[in-house]
Amino acid sequence: MESAIVGIDIGKKELSATLLLGDKETNGVFRNSTAGFAMLGRWLGKHDVEHAHICMEATGTYGEALAQHLHDAGHVVSVVNPARIKGFGQSELSRIKTDKADARLIARFCRAMQPEPWQPPAPEVKELKALVRRLDELKGMLTQETNRLGTADDVVKPSIQDMIGLIESRVHQVTQQIRDHVDRHPDLRGKRDLLETIPGIGPGTSAMILAEFGDVSRFPDAGSMASFCGLTPRHRQSGTSVHGRSMLSKTGSARIRKALYMPALAAIRYNPIIRAFRARLLANGKLKMIVVGAVMRKLVYIAYGVLKSGKPFDPAIGATA
Repeated sequence: MESAIVGIDIGKKELSATLLLGDKETNGVFRNSTAGFAMLGRWLGKHDVEHAHICMEATGTYGEALAQHLHDAGHVVSVVNPARIKGFGQSELSRIKTDKADARLIARFCRAMQPEPWQPPAPEVKELKALVRRLDELKGMLTQETNRLGTADDVVKPSIQDMIGLIESRVHQVTQQIRDHVDRHPDLRGKRDLLETIPGIGPGTSAMILAEFGDVSRFPDAGSMASFCGLTPRHRQSGTSVHGRSMLSKTGSARIRKALYMPALAAIRYNPIIRAFRARLLANGKLKMIVVGAVMRKLVYIAYGVLKSGKPFDPAIGATA
């Protein structure tokens, strides 16, 4: 049986799939739901495909259930940073942007580049991620309702205040669930305790890191972990005439970047390594917002170091990292 390659473009409601089998190409569209996953499986079976290398972009929550389903069905699944797919498309001078064209591009990328297989997170990490993301949603809702209260008519203020009280109670409830969940799992508990030895990283940030990054051993080095959340710098320089400002690549998880912003500000105040690092960058003329991004990246490097080594934060080591 010929090696089958499948590229899937993931939308909120639909999946567009391209199957490459030898010289043949076949396309299909399925619902992004459990029933749709089953139809995708039958579609592959119809084409005598039992095992395929299936590639999709990392699209947050929309593709996680599909990746798990396909992995459980025995397929090799690769979940790829969208920037890699985009770069591959640019190398082909691809200009068409439709769901079908994107699925075909992802399939060609998979066949040419053979990206590394994705491994599903451990059940306890998956549950932690769900709790952490729910807490983030609740905090967003709380901010919205608090902002409404400031401009609301008196007639609706009691309703908004009731909603604020309800959300606050749910925030407290989920925060406690996260703490209890981590405490119940020795591996998570040990890693949390290591992370919280880093000045600037508290319970909320440690839970986010454990949930969103998962097992750090899947990253070959700290730079790869920083790239995962788009915290690597992007430089613009060509010859002697083009010297653009460096900026974050932002080709990774925006959720993680957002969650690291406030811890970075706290680390600037309380972490001696970060404080010295920031001062050095400012002295070299770096803009303040660029420096904050660099501090976020430095925090990721330090977090990787303590988790990889299994040792608490040591300022003497951090100073040379």
